[in-house]
Amino acid sequence: MIRRVEKPWGHEIIWAHTDRYVGKLLHIDAGQQLSYQYHELKEETLRVERGRMLLVYDHGQGEGRQERVMEAGDVVHIPPGMRHRMIAETDVDVIEVSTPELDDVVRLEDAYGREGTSTP
Repeated sequence: MIRRVEKPWGHEIIWAHTDRYVGKLLHIDAGQQLSYQYHELKEETLRVERGRMLLVYDHGQGEGRQERVMEAGDVVHIPPGMRHRMIAETDVDVIEVSTPELDDVVRLEDAYGREGTSTP
């Protein structure tokens, strides 16, 4: 069953949800950003379909925060524990394929007051 979930930064469309994987389309409005977060179990692969975003990330190995501009066709793998945030420079659509732990979110910083929570 396909479902749309409204978010303060845009919306997501969950187009596949099984006990082994989840497929989503994230639409992030220009100028908006997701939480700076990590997952304890959830593993993700992201592919930018349309638009341009800045990925802020930290592998946690002492190198500190890094940035990567991502545009249509770019792909990144987010393993458990990797801190990350997506910031939309334009309206951006991102395909996310992940393991099914949708509530596994530890928010370290959030522009919408959701730090430390695991709620949508």
